[in-house]
Amino acid sequence: MNSTEKIIYRIITIFFNLLGLIPLTWLRKLGRLIGRLFFLIDKRHRNITIENLTHAFGREKNPGEIRNIACKVFENLMQTPFELTLIPKLRRKGLGSLITVEGLHHLQAAYQKRRGILCLSAHVGSWELLPAVLSLLGYPPDSIARPLDSKPLDIFVSKLRTWHGGGIIPKKSSMRTVLKRLKQGKLVGVLLDQNANRRDGVFVDFFGRPASTTKGLALLALKTEAPIVPIFLVRDGSHYKILCAPEVPLIRTGDKAKDVETNTQLYTKIIESVVRQYPDQWFWLHRRWKTKRHRPRPKS
Repeated sequence: MNSTEKIIYRIITIFFNLLGLIPLTWLRKLGRLIGRLFFLIDKRHRNITIENLTHAFGREKNPGEIRNIACKVFENLMQTPFELTLIPKLRRKGLGSLITVEGLHHLQAAYQKRRGILCLSAHVGSWELLPAVLSLLGYPPDSIARPLDSKPLDIFVSKLRTWHGGGIIPKKSSMRTVLKRLKQGKLVGVLLDQNANRRDGVFVDFFGRPASTTKGLALLALKTEAPIVPIFLVRDGSHYKILCAPEVPLIRTGDKAKDVETNTQLYTKIIESVVRQYPDQWFWLHRRWKTKRHRPRPKS
């Protein structure tokens, strides 16, 4: 970092430490308040959120219900940065009083295969707390992430994400590093719920619409046969809950392209099922269906 970036980094650190002095319950209330405010003034993202929710739930919920969920999406999202102050305070002892863990035996069983683990997750609930909690439970993950645009902020957030163990794998050209980590028997976390470009993605169904989804996870599973275990961390009132599902079966027919699509569809349906359970805790502000299929040109 240059001198200016170092100053910005110190300011961020001081501000974060001051926030850490405030009780988490107050910070979460503040986050919800800020979320409601942004819902009112950020017309662009409000419209994206309502549009996405309408496509997903328009047949089940009326416009008023969808708008209410959309507002809660903003409330939940704005709690996330404040919840980062919890990370340095987390301890293995006493973790159970704050976080309920469901299905940890699925993760333990996958580790017994000694081929590393691919952790399937998404931007749902308080996903930023997940690496810290997994580390404290004895399963430190290496998370694939795109560096933030601000270098001081990226360094600061990366430090928090690895506070209790694990590491960060830059998203760009990550395949070789991931293969190395899996060979070492480590857990690698992959968030599979964002739009992918045509080159890197495969179109699968997500809430009834074709969504371009990165095919990297399926390619890794087919190459390494590392078990894929879905893990999500959601808010549960004033507490949290980790949802750890059974290992996802690997489908292999010999047709690589078809296998990539079939397995990616399977992963995406798992994410959709969790989002349906907690619709106000997913990142609906994202243009998940931005990439479109090529339309065949009409014959002249």
